[in-house]
Amino acid sequence: MGCPLPFEGMSYRFNEVNKVKEDLRSVDYLADDGIAGIVYLADRLQKPILVEGPAGTGKTQLAKSVAEMTGSRLIRLQCYEGLDESKALYEWNYKKQLLRIQAERNSDESNSWEDLEDNIFSDEFPLDSAIA
Repeated sequence: MGCPLPFEGMSYRFNEVNKVKEDLRSVDYLADDGIAGIVYLADRLQKPILVEGPAGTGKTQLAKSVAEMTGSRLIRLQCYEGLDESKALYEWNYKKQLLRIQAERNSDESNSWEDLEDNIFSDEFPLDSAIA
């Protein structure tokens, strides 16, 4: 009895790097082997691609083309010094979380911390200004 592979059973968009190149070409983006390989690996590993570089080098066009080719939603994030993941990805409504914790402490039903933590970090508590 062997161990399952970490990505066993997952579906992928691309079977090979050349398929990525063809699909990018179909949305008017000419990718070299390096870029196509990175897009292929990102798909296989189910990870995002971080693209950085000087202005005018095609970063945004690559993102737009990959989004169009895959039918994905493009979220453009303009980075700057001091921007971290808590500001870029989500901001929590701390006041609302504290109120929920207080209400839980004052209630007759005492739930475990794990249940409360799952609750206060649910979809109910992020602020609308975040990207996610």
